[in-house]
Amino acid sequence: MHIAFVCARNDKPDEVLQEKALKNGIDFLIHPKINSDEFYETVKQYSCDLFVSMSFNQIFKRRLIHLPPQGTINCHAGKLPFYRGRNILNWALINDEPEFGITVHSMDEGIDTGDIILQQSHPISDNDNYATLLERAYEGCASLLYDAVRQIQNGTSKRIPQDFIHPSGMYCPARMAGDEQLKWTQPSRDVFNFVRAICKPGPQARTSLNGKEILINKVIWMPQAPQYKGVPGAVLQKDELGFIVKTLDSYVRVVEWSSEVKIKVGDRLG
Repeated sequence: MHIAFVCARNDKPDEVLQEKALKNGIDFLIHPKINSDEFYETVKQYSCDLFVSMSFNQIFKRRLIHLPPQGTINCHAGKLPFYRGRNILNWALINDEPEFGITVHSMDEGIDTGDIILQQSHPISDNDNYATLLERAYEGCASLLYDAVRQIQNGTSKRIPQDFIHPSGMYCPARMAGDEQLKWTQPSRDVFNFVRAICKPGPQARTSLNGKEILINKVIWMPQAPQYKGVPGAVLQKDELGFIVKTLDSYVRVVEWSSEVKIKVGDRLG
């Protein structure tokens, strides 16, 4: 296996990737328009057999996809044809999934719609959060991508059209600024999932008190908590472990947060 060049994202070039490329004598490229004639002619000179995409931020067009004889493949941290799109690990946690997938697929002009080459599933437990899934995805993507490239080299790869699994699949939109707002009017399980889905190194869930923002990094879901009606967002109790907040159906304990405001029993967060 020979790597001819590496092309990094142009918005935030990966310095670690650049260092590794240069250390191993691999050309390191950055270009704001990979579908331009200029970039096409540049990479054409490498005469690559296969292009490999991973966490890239530009859409490949048909000409570039099919430049190498073996086409272009992509590694996606989602169980295609479900969880196409962006911020997949966050959405998997928000949706309370029991597992997340990693898929290596051939690329076409759609978004994560090409034939599946290899796929693995990884379980999600209540002890997981965005940080733990991200770490496992880093390792899993590298391993699965390597296996897929080897299979393509050996001529043993098999490709499964995604509509063989489901006719339409599903897409996830990119999460944007403002999506971190925590709604206490959700059931406790949903609050728990939302907070762990965007915890560090994500943006963290946000709530407010008296106009001041509170960042919440971890809550504990208590399945044995009584279910009753009350005021969602009300602070019910505070002790050395954190504070308890009413949700739609019961309550959760907030154990990791940061704020300049002092929180007390009776406050209403929102």
